[in-house]
Parts: sequence; C-alpha cells; structure tokens
Amino acid sequence: MTPKNNNKTMDFNLKKDLVFFDLEATGLNVIKDRIVQIAMVKYFANGKEPEELSMLINPSILISEEAMGVHGITPAMVKNKPVFAQVSQKIFDFIGDSDLAGYNSNRFDVPLLIEEFGRVGIDFDMSKRRSIDVQRIFYKMEPRTLKAAHRYYTGEDFDGAHDALEDVRATVAVLKGQLHKYEHTDLIDSNGGIVKAPVQNDMQVLHEFTNDLRTIDGTQRLKYNSKGEIVFNFGKYNNQRVEEVFNQDPQYYNWIISKDFSIQVKNIVKKIRKEMDEKNKNH
Repeated sequence: MTPKNNNKTMDFNLKKDLVFFDLEATGLNVIKDRIVQIAMVKYFANGKEPEELSMLINPSILISEEAMGVHGITPAMVKNKPVFAQVSQKIFDFIGDSDLAGYNSNRFDVPLLIEEFGRVGIDFDMSKRRSIDVQRIFYKMEPRTLKAAHRYYTGEDFDGAHDALEDVRATVAVLKGQLHKYEHTDLIDSNGGIVKAPVQNDMQVLHEFTNDLRTIDGTQRLKYNSKGEIVFNFGKYNNQRVEEVFNQDPQYYNWIISKDFSIQVKNIVKKIRKEMDEKNKNH
C-alpha cells in the first residue's frame, strides 16, 4: 500500500532503505513490556513507492491502564490477534537490512523491538543499521532552555544566564509572554481531544496544566491510580496499593523509611501507616 499522506515536497536522500516505525505497548518498560501494535512505512533507496505494514499483536500479558489511556488498545482488541512469535519473521523480512527512523525511537521503540525479537531467537543486529530519532532533531534544534524560551516568547535575547535573579526575571517575562501568546489557544492532546484554552491567567488552571496530578511526590515514587488510591510507582510492588502492600509485607514500610527515599515519600508513607494503625485500633 502507498501511504495516504506521503509528503512529496522533499525526497529522502537514501543509500539504503529506510523504515519509519512506531510501537504501541503494554507499558513503558522496554524489558518487561510487550508490543500490542506495530506500524511501519518503508522508503526504498531505488525510488520505489513506499510500502506500509501495520498489525495488532497479542502481547500475552496485561496491558496497563496507563498504556490503554494513551493508545486505546484494549485486551479485547488483541485477544484473537497473533502473538509476536507468529509475526516476527514477517516483521523481520519487511525491515530487511533497512535503517530505522522513529519518534523517541532510540530510547523506546528500537530497544523494545530488539527485546521482542530476542525472545523468539532472532538476533536483530543494529550495528550495521543507522537509526534516526526525529524527536532528538526537534529537541536539539528547538532547545527547551530558559534562554531559548525567553527569545521565543519575548523576541529578545537573554544574556543573564547563571545569575539566579536574572533567571527569575527571565522566567517572569516568559510566563507573561506565554499568557499573551496562548490566551485564546486550544490544545489538542495526545488522544486527539481538545482542551479549551489551558493557558490562562489563573494559577489553579496553570497548576493543573503544568503538573501530572496522578503523581504525588517530586521523585514520582508514588501516584494515584484510576480510583484515586495511592499506589507505588516503582519496584516489585509497582501499581499496587500502598496500604495493601503494608498489610501483606509490613517490613516494606521499614525498608522505605531506612533507605534513600525523599522526605516527601517518607512523610506520605508515615501518614498512611499511621492511618492504618488508627483503623486497627478502632477495630
């Protein structure tokens, strides 16, 4: 098939074939998680029309709620789809000896694909392939530094870097510029939904917009699940309720208190433990 939105304004200068690809997965751990969808568009060095390949894959493990919230692929949608072992050779043959390209692909898609191939005995050798991460081009050419933000939102150069007070003044100027620039601008989120004018001269609105309200502490060790319950965001009890873990493994509380966790995390788990003790006294 030929891609529907093939951009003809600039041809790629290819010495070997180039496959753009993207993976949707059960989660963000490239070692433990599995692919639920793969999509690829192959550009040929000989000028042949590009080809597409896209398929859903049964991961054989649970899909996390967070992942489903991003890509919308549910267990029911992949229940009767092939597992990776059944389509691995087709994917491998489609890629061939091509170079690879993607968005954040160097940190996620490429290592996850290598892991999946490795589980079925296929050595997906990257040593002779080039990898182009489009996200890295974006980040390097449009740096997210205070200096770059100041120039973008105020139109003026900022030369007071590394002086704390000048940094603060520049940050004030940037926020004023953002409030002006985005005053009536809607946001299209990652799911295609429209958020009406999220940047407003309202500190509560800005707080909600600039924070992941599911995350509880600055080190992101604790978070809220979909039910509003506090769960662990790391380790062997990842995504399990803190209270439930402390009931099943009381020593885990002591381990957290004794280890190098933030004061914020320790205070939160102390509060949870205190509430648990009070409940037990009342019963």
